[in-house]
Amino acid sequence: MEVLTDTRHELGECVLWCERTGRLLWTDIPAATLWAYTPATGRTASWPMPERLCCFALTGSDDRLLLGLASGLAFFTFSSGKVTRICDVEPDIPSTRINDGRCDRQGRFVFGMFNQAENPKHALGGFYRLNLDLSLERLPLPNAAIANSICFSPNGRRMYFADSAQKAILYADYNPCSAEVGRVHTFVAPDAVPGEPDGSTIDAAGFLWSTRWGAGIVARFAPDGQLERTVPLAAPQPSCPAFGGPDLTTLFVTSAHLGMSEAERAAAPLSGALFAQALEIRGLPESRFLHV
Repeated sequence: MEVLTDTRHELGECVLWCERTGRLLWTDIPAATLWAYTPATGRTASWPMPERLCCFALTGSDDRLLLGLASGLAFFTFSSGKVTRICDVEPDIPSTRINDGRCDRQGRFVFGMFNQAENPKHALGGFYRLNLDLSLERLPLPNAAIANSICFSPNGRRMYFADSAQKAILYADYNPCSAEVGRVHTFVAPDAVPGEPDGSTIDAAGFLWSTRWGAGIVARFAPDGQLERTVPLAAPQPSCPAFGGPDLTTLFVTSAHLGMSEAERAAAPLSGALFAQALEIRGLPESRFLHV
């Protein structure tokens, strides 16, 4: 895989392609920084955030993002730099923060939580949905210690998700019209492929791409859960994948050097880099939060 920038992030995450502006967006969570890279010009830009930025979503306006900050949701306006708070999330559970999130096919933002406590594998946090009227609801899904892999099938009838601490990737039946969340199924077993599932994305054929934290690979799974291929990269902790580029055939992957020793970083100096690889497979445009 090609390395795109010289920056090495402690925890690069939530990479998204904006097809309107032709730029790639991602976050370094501990640095509380939003990043952007424009392949056409090679230009990189960044914006400081008021607290850790854990995930975000494109919106109907190219000048605005929906932010999943550590403690709650907000809007960010590029032109002014203004952050407008929407709501807090789980203020009654001090050890949790927002983690992974993605819009469903109807433009509602679905996200899950991360447990920062001393026992991080204790499943405390829930999964939530920010509706188009900015109402927040908790979804009837199992609690998670490290909510990840949230994405939706092309027709919107499956919501994929994971608790990285449990290693399995699951999916829930999802009604794209009523937004009802149904029965939960196992999609990928915990021991199906090395590493822990981190971020995921869906391609145009309905296959799921999963970054495998600790294994240095991105795995592609067919709609029936069978492993179709793996793509290696020169960093053991890949964190999130996204398709982008003019024809949506470039796979972008963020990575991290979080928790690595000096010796481990010396052995894998590209840890924390942003990677890209051209493929023969096409992705889907990222769903946008369509606030009414």
